[in-house]
Amino acid sequence: MTASITQPARIWRWQRGGRPIAHPDELAVEEPLEIRVDTRSVVVTMRTPGHDHELAAGFLATEGIVQRRRDLLRIAPSARATDGNVLDVFLAPAVPLDFARLTRHVYASSSCGLCGKASIEEVHRQFPKLKTSFALPAATLLRLPDRLRAGQAAFERTGGLHAAGLFTARGTLLVLREDVGRHNAVDKVLGHALLADRWPLARHVLMVSGRASFEIVQKALAAQVPVVAAVSAPSSLAVEFARRSGQALVGFLRGDRMNIYTHRRRIRTE
Repeated sequence: MTASITQPARIWRWQRGGRPIAHPDELAVEEPLEIRVDTRSVVVTMRTPGHDHELAAGFLATEGIVQRRRDLLRIAPSARATDGNVLDVFLAPAVPLDFARLTRHVYASSSCGLCGKASIEEVHRQFPKLKTSFALPAATLLRLPDRLRAGQAAFERTGGLHAAGLFTARGTLLVLREDVGRHNAVDKVLGHALLADRWPLARHVLMVSGRASFEIVQKALAAQVPVVAAVSAPSSLAVEFARRSGQALVGFLRGDRMNIYTHRRRIRTE
């Protein structure tokens, strides 16, 4: 059964000078998902239900636990849970797993225990900087916002979901996912690519509907994505990370303009 990502609600719309009017509406669903690896709990994230297998695969890949499709033996809802909000992931026997390191990193990241240059150096110990010469025309990037927006069906109904889309070098949309958490939407997109055995993504563009944070750019590096684009602004740490990682970071990609924050050579403007 497909999980519902929206739920009906009754609201009262009001504007100055009038009276509240009852009106049906829809809300974006938010529920916890516990990801367990080899029966041990690793993380609980608040997400929009749906594509949970992709979310788990993307999370483990961007944490450096798995690197290819064959590292994952099986992903399935836990038999111990009846609400579908617990997912069991079983790894191939040859995949090393340091639970202590993983849980420490997840806790530190979620509580801002890692920051600044320490975060960048920590990530680069696991995910190398990009050396590819990949570049694409600016005209291709300018087409992406409309294509992303056209695929945001749940956002149209709720106004409460972030989106992430993975595009080819020609601007073809491969996959789009929506979620209440922007990092979850990115994990679902990257997890989809991993499960489809498309990794690495060295000739692709990741685009997000909101701002570009350090975490989003880091996840893109884990998949070797050379260009990250956002409708809104990046954070200072995202810019610094992209610069040191060899990634082009583009913000305020709207209409016929964009801001290129790092590695301008990857965007051909002539």
